[in-house]
Amino acid sequence: MPAGFRSFWMAGFECSTHINHAGHRLDMTAGVQHDSQAESDYALIRTEGMQTARDGLRWHLIDHGHGVYDFSSFGPMLAAALRQNVQVIWDLLHYGWPDDLDLFSPAFVNRFAKFSTAVARYVREHTDEVPYYAPVNEISFFSWAASRGLMFPYAEDRDAEIKRQLVRTAIASVEAIRAVDPRARFVFPEPTIYVVPEIGHPEQKRAAAEYTNSQFEAWDMIAGYAQPELGGKPEYLDILGSNFYSPNEWQLSDGEKMQWDEVPRDPRWRPFNLLLKDVWDRYHKPLFIAETSHIGIGRGQWILEIAEEVRLAIVNGVPIEGMCLYPILDRYDWGDFHLWHNSGLWNLHLNERGVFERVIEEPYAKDFRAARDLLKPFVSPAS
Repeated sequence: MPAGFRSFWMAGFECSTHINHAGHRLDMTAGVQHDSQAESDYALIRTEGMQTARDGLRWHLIDHGHGVYDFSSFGPMLAAALRQNVQVIWDLLHYGWPDDLDLFSPAFVNRFAKFSTAVARYVREHTDEVPYYAPVNEISFFSWAASRGLMFPYAEDRDAEIKRQLVRTAIASVEAIRAVDPRARFVFPEPTIYVVPEIGHPEQKRAAAEYTNSQFEAWDMIAGYAQPELGGKPEYLDILGSNFYSPNEWQLSDGEKMQWDEVPRDPRWRPFNLLLKDVWDRYHKPLFIAETSHIGIGRGQWILEIAEEVRLAIVNGVPIEGMCLYPILDRYDWGDFHLWHNSGLWNLHLNERGVFERVIEEPYAKDFRAARDLLKPFVSPAS
């Protein structure tokens, strides 16, 4: 079944809520004032042809434990999206959870299932639209980061254990939501990566290929293709989201990134259209670009290149169903709140009233519109 997105081009609102390496709880939704400006933000993305968005609930604010839920942080955002006729894919677990939960405990899975049930009921009570959810964002990346001191719970060398637990959590969420609303669709965003041997070291080829193939582990588990004892089933793996940024291709031995903007480019770089074909050939599931962007003056060059790669993928038989600019608004760094990434289609300017005004980055916008024109013949007319 096709993904059914309202528009090919999408806006991604950064909504991370994890505890960073310094022990600080993040709330990126509030940090860029998207919570208080949701309605105008949704209206804004429509001016650039985006009628679908990725956004998130903040589990730690909503779930007070013992079955008590406070949807005051979510209700106004849902209502704003409905008024602006923006279809939202709602992230339920974007790296953060309530303080009283242990990630490794069975209670974590059970509590998230109950939270998912409560969310599905709330959404069903407020709209008849088919809901879209991303139960757990980037299981592979989070498993890596949370086992290397970058994110709570800083569980060194427990990445495989974290991955299995998050797969259980995602499966429980799907089951809980479908019990409330069988129409619900589910998106599973994961990083698309490519790892290469060091030049002159062909003996690393097998290890590099194994690392590259690790990107499929979470999807394989959710589908029950691997570790079926976790409860995965093929019907759980609904819509695949490929997250791709310039650092997603690197050298095995030392982690050195291959620079996409070098001229000439490293011959080991694998074009994105081929990476997308790898995903399609493996799963034959609805597929879209769930995250992509770049920083600074490279923003426009990057989106034009990715659009061309998506065009090539479509021409070669890979039915890409959407592309999400993530983040759509500029964002500050998870570890340094004074460092802004200069990565959004809209920059944020703090005015004298303490409000972040949205100011479009015109050079990027020009290239983005060119990217839209490039893909227009290859996507549905409504997009």
